[in-house]
Amino acid sequence: MKLKSRLLTAFLIITALPIFLITIAVGTIARYQANSIEQTYDVKSDTIKLISNPLQILSRLTRGVYNEIVITAVHSPEKFEDEKYINYLNNELKGKYSYIVLRKGDNFIYSGDEEKLDNNKSYFPRYGEYKTDMEGGFYVDGKNPFLLKQQDFHFTDGTEGSIFVVTDVDTLVPQIKASAIQLACSLVFVVMLTAGVLIIWIYRSILRPLNTLHAATDAMKEGNLDYSIEGDPEDEIGQLCVDFEEMRIRLKELIEVRLKYEEDTKELISNISHDLKTPITAIKGYAEGIMDGVADTQEKQAKYIKTIYTKANDMSALVDELSFYSKIDCNTMPYTFANINLHDYFSDCIEELNLDLEVKNIEFIYENQTDHGLKVSADAEQLKRVINNIIGNSVKYIGSKKGLIKIQIKDIGEYVQISIEDSGQGIAEKDLPFIFDRFYRADASRNSTKGGTGLGLAIVKKIIQDHMGTIWAESEEGKGTTIYFTLKKSKEVI
Repeated sequence: MKLKSRLLTAFLIITALPIFLITIAVGTIARYQANSIEQTYDVKSDTIKLISNPLQILSRLTRGVYNEIVITAVHSPEKFEDEKYINYLNNELKGKYSYIVLRKGDNFIYSGDEEKLDNNKSYFPRYGEYKTDMEGGFYVDGKNPFLLKQQDFHFTDGTEGSIFVVTDVDTLVPQIKASAIQLACSLVFVVMLTAGVLIIWIYRSILRPLNTLHAATDAMKEGNLDYSIEGDPEDEIGQLCVDFEEMRIRLKELIEVRLKYEEDTKELISNISHDLKTPITAIKGYAEGIMDGVADTQEKQAKYIKTIYTKANDMSALVDELSFYSKIDCNTMPYTFANINLHDYFSDCIEELNLDLEVKNIEFIYENQTDHGLKVSADAEQLKRVINNIIGNSVKYIGSKKGLIKIQIKDIGEYVQISIEDSGQGIAEKDLPFIFDRFYRADASRNSTKGGTGLGLAIVKKIIQDHMGTIWAESEEGKGTTIYFTLKKSKEVI
């Protein structure tokens, strides 16, 4: 999920979830408390009215007692002079937050709560002031607000009298109080629940990936590049984790390449030291022989000097090969590409190679199955280096026996395929995939006697790749090796 979508979801959770939960809580509490009021006080009404209009509830609580008072005032007003009857009415109201007040003339002769009467007596209406159509009574505000119902009558001696039902409004029914408390608790719970849901959601979707990323960076800082992490590419943080993982893999590969390069470099230095040691030792020995007079004849001196010269040339070739590889490996080798006529080019090469191979007792076969006008785009000098390196490698492993080298050229569509086959000792199957790697020597102990840096085929591979071609090898131990490479055709044909 995108970060924008997550923010929108968080907004919806913050707004919609509390509203939804509070609505459910209010509805549940209202229904529960309404049922409780109905069962406790035998009052039936709409749930909302019961909760929102407590005065109506309080009025209904005393309706039964007040109706009895009205009937008594009409048919048996003398009962109001009976203290037992008044106490009976007052007792009926005690559980309903109400009490009876009886007035005769201007004097209050009975009160169910003397203390409250002293505070409220000035608010009581006079005889005849109460409207008979006010069934619910009327609300009297003040320090101690109350709901008042009045019934006027005449005592047996003709004195005006009024009996009042006074309901204390300060103390609401317990269910109303409980509703308020429950609503407040519900609000707190909803807020805490919403916060908890958001915290868990944010932790799982944002903080956990960030913590994972932080742990990965710490591991990387300590040098552990094997600490792998996963991320959902569908969101920004997940994509960051994916990018970090790709960076980790790339960095690990670069370090491994660097370590391999350093290892190869050490091996190269070791090989060069070994390969230079032999000619240097020879040069030193022959030079000492000349200086010490061992070469006491002109013929011996000429032989010693020729050997020194040959060994110096070997050293020079070794240094040149290393310098050349350094250039192509760093992509600083300048190529001069041209459209080369393949037939003419190989004809010149073959003429030159044929003489050298004949001297070394190697039979040479050349087959060109392409059109004589075919051209390829190549650097003539570097292509010659490729051919010489491959054939030189073949000659090295044919040895002193009579050998065979065959060059074959085929047209394969957009490319030309060139194969160089020899009858040498071949390459082991386990070594074949690595022969084009730099500094690689198949059977290092055996090859140390052959000389070389292990760069020849690596140079060949790099040159062919720079010519937009491919190179591979096939070999069988004891039977020989064939090196294949391709060159891209030039569009110009003569």
